[in-house]
Amino acid sequence: QVQLVESGGGSVQAGGSLRLSCAASGYIFTWNNCMGWFRQVPGKEREGVAAIATNFGNTGYGDSVKGRFTISKDNAKNTVSLQMNSLNSEDTAMYYCALDPSCANILHGTATAPKYRGQGTQVTVSS
Repeated sequence: QVQLVESGGGSVQAGGSLRLSCAASGYIFTWNNCMGWFRQVPGKEREGVAAIATNFGNTGYGDSVKGRFTISKDNAKNTVSLQMNSLNSEDTAMYYCALDPSCANILHGTATAPKYRGQGTQVTVSS
């Protein structure tokens, strides 16, 4: 049974930084899959934020966060982290950790939900 547990959300002023972490259990990082983050605001479609291939570490980012967010993984700890810098009010959302066979589905898919996701952690950026 795969479980994903997020941590690190909170409130920050515009221009600040936050670091999100996702701890995965029941899953081995060297398997050929993808982990990442998407975010969602009530009433809007989910938006892919970042993704990383669990075997080779290839990364991808949503256009709105490129250059500001960095995703990384720690195979030994079975964790994926998202460093978020230069936050602005448009980054306010619920952030979900996701696991899926496809990084493209985490980053760009809207019709098909990721195979696994966590409960989410709220990020609020005030101006």
